[in-house]
Amino acid sequence: MVSRRRTTRRGLSLLVTLALAAGAGCSSDGGRPPEPVATTAGGSPIDERLTPEIATRAFRSYVQNDDVARASGDERLALSWTDDGQAQLTAAEFRKAAFTGDPVPRYAYSRRRFYVPRLTHYPKWFVVAADRMAAPTPGGPGGSAGRDGKQAVLMAFVRKSADSRWRLSLATVLEPKGRQPQITVGDDGYATPLATFDIGLVIQPRIVPAMQATLAEEGPESLATKVMLTGPHTSGYYLRDQHNEARNKERGLAYDSVYAATGFPIYSLRTADGGGLVLYALSRNTVTFVKDKRHGRLSVPRDAAHLLDTIVLKDELDVTETLQFAAAVPAKPPSTKNKTPAPGKAPAKASVIASDGAVISAETSEAD
Repeated sequence: MVSRRRTTRRGLSLLVTLALAAGAGCSSDGGRPPEPVATTAGGSPIDERLTPEIATRAFRSYVQNDDVARASGDERLALSWTDDGQAQLTAAEFRKAAFTGDPVPRYAYSRRRFYVPRLTHYPKWFVVAADRMAAPTPGGPGGSAGRDGKQAVLMAFVRKSADSRWRLSLATVLEPKGRQPQITVGDDGYATPLATFDIGLVIQPRIVPAMQATLAEEGPESLATKVMLTGPHTSGYYLRDQHNEARNKERGLAYDSVYAATGFPIYSLRTADGGGLVLYALSRNTVTFVKDKRHGRLSVPRDAAHLLDTIVLKDELDVTETLQFAAAVPAKPPSTKNKTPAPGKAPAKASVIASDGAVISAETSEAD
């Protein structure tokens, strides 16, 4: 298990080094880039323009059907309105409710702001910022809700082909003290999308997940700190894993946690300061196994109990989480070649401003 962790870290370090080198050597004076799309770009024929009005109707349909599904405990209906990482989290949420006997949480939304890019090819997508209020039911969500029970959420909806419906692809919760950057919206009501390979930002949107995973793997000494701020969802993961590793060692256990970018879409929008708002997902896989069989005993983690087929654990426990984030990524500063940096001026760095996620699978097995 230790060798896997070291291999992953070496790979991420190499990626960071290459990305930093690419960022330093590229300029935005190249040819005109193709139309920005989400990561899983399609190219199906146009059947319907994406407009703010269509986005509003799509959001309303999702909210109505999702509430019916949650009120009736209809997991199949709920999953038919979700996609990508959000489908995994929704399935886990319904399974947890069935395990605990509590109702599935229901939500109401207010102060909705729509950010709709002008896209003509599939997948088409848009982002909604809203305040989410959970109904006061037993087992309702906690998280970073404010004193009034509201959470500021960012939600990305996607329609991947002409014969599919709009689905919620990603939802993440703004940090309690976090501020959403102002998203550029033109006089025509459309937001400006960014290509996932946009080189005008400190980090290309497609590399943001890998940078965060690197910080989680390597901690505050990582090269990734040159372009991304440390915090609870970056180097904080590393520090917590170090603590868990030491604690488990005392209990006769070994612990290994690996973070990785996913194949889910990445959604990027231009912000008023010239930077970007990037929505994306990570996966986290944690394996805990008995190293000292005379004294070591695995215990059932509270956040994974509803996903285990048994409470009698064997030699290994394998837990996978889907984590969803939003990051504010500043614009790349003008070239400082042959210029002396201004004294006391810190370089612009990306920061994680929203997070959410949960365990989506757990299994126990005999050691090899």
